[in-house]
Amino acid sequence: MKLLGFLRSLHVHPSCRDIKGLLQCRFFLPDFVPRDPNSKPKRYKYPAFYDPYGPRAPPSDKVIQLAEKIASLPDEERKQVTPTLIERLRHPKLEPISVEGMGLGPQGGAAVGTSKAEEKKAEKTAFDVKLEKFDAAAKIKVIKEVRAFTNLGLKEAKDLVEKVPAILKQGVTKEEANNIIEKIKAAGGVAVME
Repeated sequence: MKLLGFLRSLHVHPSCRDIKGLLQCRFFLPDFVPRDPNSKPKRYKYPAFYDPYGPRAPPSDKVIQLAEKIASLPDEERKQVTPTLIERLRHPKLEPISVEGMGLGPQGGAAVGTSKAEEKKAEKTAFDVKLEKFDAAAKIKVIKEVRAFTNLGLKEAKDLVEKVPAILKQGVTKEEANNIIEKIKAAGGVAVME
């Protein structure tokens, strides 16, 4: 009790007027360095734009001359520069990014239509497995099989099986999809690959 009275009678520094408990003051912290009250805040120089690669040296004269030559080419020849460089430098072919499921609005409508046409031409590599129907007597076996390859809990697997027709797994290879269909068939259900 005497110690508490003694600590309350100590002079408190002006920067620590709101002490909420014993010894809760920055002076007692080992990394405390008092700040000069007359000092001004530091002003940092920020670049006009952010460059994640840091400052770069200006391009060499050879690169500038090459860029000028490319810029002076006619449009038809300029279109051939990129494919030729990709082939020459053996860069991997860039795959188009799928925009399916993104709300692009009216400006993305035409691009989506063309990409779907291109996808139909390309061979399909990812498949969905859909449960069409199942034998009522084999419901428990079908639920067990669904749990085995979807990692769902018992309740989630049961709900999924009960809302037939339902997609069981999306984006699987053809071999994996055939394997799942065989397992469902053996358990007493009918599944299809889409």
